[in-house]
Amino acid sequence: MMNLNTLRVVGDRILVKPDSGTTRTSSGLFLPPTVNAKAAVKGGRVVAVGPGTPLPEPGADEPWQGSEHKPRYMPMEVEIGDYALFLQRSAIEIRYRDEEFLIVPLAGLLLVERDDRPEDPDLSDLLKED
Repeated sequence: MMNLNTLRVVGDRILVKPDSGTTRTSSGLFLPPTVNAKAAVKGGRVVAVGPGTPLPEPGADEPWQGSEHKPRYMPMEVEIGDYALFLQRSAIEIRYRDEEFLIVPLAGLLLVERDDRPEDPDLSDLLKED
């Protein structure tokens, strides 16, 4: 993967390296590229994350006046390396150094899969069917 340190994602957006998609069905039929392009939900690996949603300064009655306070953000739940599922209609396609990426706002995310997260409780007993 290329070095993306020069890119800064702003606000509540993430930069995603999209999946290439499957070009073949389970029975072996080849699918045209338009089939994958019409999917409503896409997935990909998160490669960069913005700082989050900007929060207003506490006690700021007149936001147009200058302030010496550093901006505060509501942190993102997404981390670099997560696998994200998102609505394709909310994603914006970009090309950077001959590679395809998608910029997805936090509101367009549906699900995030994280490989290892020891601080989360074990939910396997909740998913068992009786």
